[in-house]
Amino acid sequence: MIIEIITLFPDGVRTMLSESMLARAQNAGAVDIEYVQLRKFATDKHGTVDDKPFGGGPGMVLKAEPVARALEHLSEKRPTPKPRVLYTSPQGRRFDQAHAEELAGEQRITILCGHYKGLDQRALDTLIDEEVSIGDFILTGGEPAAVVIVDAVVRLLPGVLGDPESARGDSFTRGLLDHPHYTQPADWRGLTPPEVLLSGHHAKVEQWRQEQAERATRERRPELYERWLARKGEKPSW
Repeated sequence: MIIEIITLFPDGVRTMLSESMLARAQNAGAVDIEYVQLRKFATDKHGTVDDKPFGGGPGMVLKAEPVARALEHLSEKRPTPKPRVLYTSPQGRRFDQAHAEELAGEQRITILCGHYKGLDQRALDTLIDEEVSIGDFILTGGEPAAVVIVDAVVRLLPGVLGDPESARGDSFTRGLLDHPHYTQPADWRGLTPPEVLLSGHHAKVEQWRQEQAERATRERRPELYERWLARKGEKPSW
């Protein structure tokens, strides 16, 4: 996969995406991440990429031309495959595991990190394929959101995780939250894991994990639990 991140802070984003599993994925050739400084595509010597909004009011707006020039540069540099262009924005589609799985099927993704009061609507209408939000809150910039998206997507690529089954059992992947996990030592400060996990009975272990996942989802995220039941053709008992 090819991922291009257009940002005002490429060094900061690069640092966050150059550790642990993300670093291994890049070293193994599973993903190629390019960091693009938006200011390089400004039309003045000061590297200005924002201006006051028409109609007045507080804040600044990202200008359309630097964004267009940055995307055109990337297209000239790498004509194919055509990228899916994302813009991190509070107005965007709520990012979730299903969205990550969908993006993991793309060959190339370009992410424009949002800033200020937003992006000139003309650029949104003509240059951006999809606005993406990681939650109902406001950040000082779209870089943390871009890192979240890249992390969630890259870990799903073939060969990135040591055990492919690990991703298949993640929270949300099956529509449920994850079950509790325990590890050595078996007795930690007088606390022990459930006996079923030490039994060696795989069927009973899987049954326990399923029950615990359903319980956690029902108690903590009832809306997810209702959706999970609906997919099975069942209704909640409450």
